[in-house]
Amino acid sequence: MTRQHIAVVNDDTVFLQLMDDLLSGEGYQTTIMKVSTEAFERIKELQPSLIILDIWIQKVDTGWEVLNLVRLDPATANIPVIVSSTDIRDLEAKEPLLRSLNCDILPKPFNLEILLDKVNEAIGPPE
Repeated sequence: MTRQHIAVVNDDTVFLQLMDDLLSGEGYQTTIMKVSTEAFERIKELQPSLIILDIWIQKVDTGWEVLNLVRLDPATANIPVIVSSTDIRDLEAKEPLLRSLNCDILPKPFNLEILLDKVNEAIGPPE
């Protein structure tokens, strides 16, 4: 049986390493992606159990572009997505849209318990 696989897409190297350490330490397989232009193709290839996506990657629209590509492609459309951002006001304003795209939201900063609760809600505990 393979471990549940989480793809983390963000432009912050420190955040990516932290998420890799935290999620791997909890028993999940992780793939971290910094280069947003390649993120969708890697997601499509890897078919992770869950995507944790920073909506503000490198430039304002890049995170949205990745999310739209994921949702429009039949091969990735059903992968759960947790959208994360430091722009809490924007997340709250776009929450109805994100929920309609079957996304959960995770404002930064967050604590480990909240992260794990959202991951477990999306894909269950690690196998």
